[in-house]
Amino acid sequence: MAGLINLHVNPNLTCRVPSRQAFRTLQAFSQFSIKYPVAYFTSIGPLKKPLLLVQAALEVTSTSMNTSLPSGDVLRVWQSADAVCFDVDSTVCLDEGIDELADFCGAGQAVAEWTTRAMNGAIPFEEALAARLSLFKPSLSQVQDFLEKRPPRISPGIAELITKLKENGTNVYLVSGGFRQMIEPVASILGIPFENIFANNLLFGDSGEFLGFDASEPTSRSGGKASAVQQIREAHQYKTLVMIGDGATDLEARKPGGADLFICYAGVQMREAVAREADWIVFNFKELVNNLP
Repeated sequence: MAGLINLHVNPNLTCRVPSRQAFRTLQAFSQFSIKYPVAYFTSIGPLKKPLLLVQAALEVTSTSMNTSLPSGDVLRVWQSADAVCFDVDSTVCLDEGIDELADFCGAGQAVAEWTTRAMNGAIPFEEALAARLSLFKPSLSQVQDFLEKRPPRISPGIAELITKLKENGTNVYLVSGGFRQMIEPVASILGIPFENIFANNLLFGDSGEFLGFDASEPTSRSGGKASAVQQIREAHQYKTLVMIGDGATDLEARKPGGADLFICYAGVQMREAVAREADWIVFNFKELVNNLP
């Protein structure tokens, strides 16, 4: 049976659940969607609600995916990378930015359903992006208010990983289907130059009213991340480039002239169809840090 998962729950673990992530136990299991990364399990004690606390208390294995250490060839590519491109939503950050913004504007559930379909590759990304924005049409003032009241939540271990990469002389990029207005604060926190951001751009009128998004950005459409990664590689003549993310659009970046290696980060969301095709699956960024020279 494809994707068969063996789950072993440690009843002595408790965790601190992220306040802004809704969790539906049965749906999470049926979609192989894992919401809570290892770092949230912080103490030892009796687990009174085991079904509500899933991923970090689980040992997850799959008959259709290799979750063991990568091959020597994969490690060599990782350790010699000239550049690493990171997805942002559910990778660098714990949340899906557009879902959070939609929730702030009162349309969270409807938009989240579209996001799941888009990230699993079920529909063209540009169709999903336009549909999601049409459900709530955020104004400039709403976006600014959102950024002030809900600052980005950075994934555990990502700051250490990016610091280590930069110390090794590896260039770091953020390649996202999210919005530049929401990603620039993340880049500032992590010390990534704004010119290393490849993302979409929300458009507003003179009065701050929502007009749409810039369709000329490569990341606004299916295959766009692959195009952005190819542009990065060609512009800088990188010999080795790695893509890290959780979605189908990230996997697309691994192609001739693009990324040599795709690492699936499953510490926030596990998308089985994506993970199955990955060169390496990690649940914690510490694993990547530990395998750097």
